[in-house]
Amino acid sequence: MAVASTGACAAGAHDGSAVGRQRAPIAHAPAIVEVTEPDATVALASLNSLVISAGPSTLFAPPATVRCPHDMALVGDRVCVDKWEGSISVLVNGKEQLSSPFETLDARSPGSYRAVSRAGVVPQGYISGKQAEQACRSAGKRLCTTTEWELGCRGPSHKQFPYGNERKASVCNDDLRARHPVMEAAALAGVSRNVWLDGMNLAAINQLPDTLAKTGQREACVSDEGVFDMVGNLHEWVADADGTFRGGYYMDTTRNGDGCSYRTTAHDFEYHDYSTGFRCCADPETIE
Repeated sequence: MAVASTGACAAGAHDGSAVGRQRAPIAHAPAIVEVTEPDATVALASLNSLVISAGPSTLFAPPATVRCPHDMALVGDRVCVDKWEGSISVLVNGKEQLSSPFETLDARSPGSYRAVSRAGVVPQGYISGKQAEQACRSAGKRLCTTTEWELGCRGPSHKQFPYGNERKASVCNDDLRARHPVMEAAALAGVSRNVWLDGMNLAAINQLPDTLAKTGQREACVSDEGVFDMVGNLHEWVADADGTFRGGYYMDTTRNGDGCSYRTTAHDFEYHDYSTGFRCCADPETIE
């Protein structure tokens, strides 16, 4: 399925808006010795000793398995993907709590916050790709590559949407409210000039009705692996220093590609507005 290569924003409005292991020494087979009937017990004991010395983990070890942290889903046995869009955790009086998802992180120093993935919360908007990258790193994860992100959205069967190949109305948060929230919030805030510049980070935008949904609120907007909201709700930054976010948001999931193909490249990595969010990825842990 082709991925849209464009990423324009419409007329000011944001619509697209080792080390290797040493090889184990090869155990040489014991020499074949002719055993007479009275010595059969001795021969059997020698064979048992050989098996025990080789070790059951060598002879009968099950294949290695991989697993992910509880807040992540294993996709294609290749990558752990956050189940829910990212939130930001900060320290307040020595205790961790979620930062307001309606405010930018510009006043916070890098390293003072970390990413968390939780169900039933309003995810973090107003975040740049650089800030999202830092948040994932502080959580021991990383920003998903575009390939990892697309695998998380499509699943191993390469679907167009997390839930299937055909778009279904109201499954994901992409219903397109009647009035653009930037214009509505700007009017409430008394911003009348340069709305599409000065109004794009107004905290009121994502607090208006029928805008940003809580993580997992659209229960059917989920992949077979249990990853929610990869289409709609918030744009999601991926690891591209030139600036790319994927999946669309609650006002647009078609302009720059349909569903999991959606890709916006119109902004640099330090850009943010009300529509920009993120999620993290990580390598699976191998269990021998």
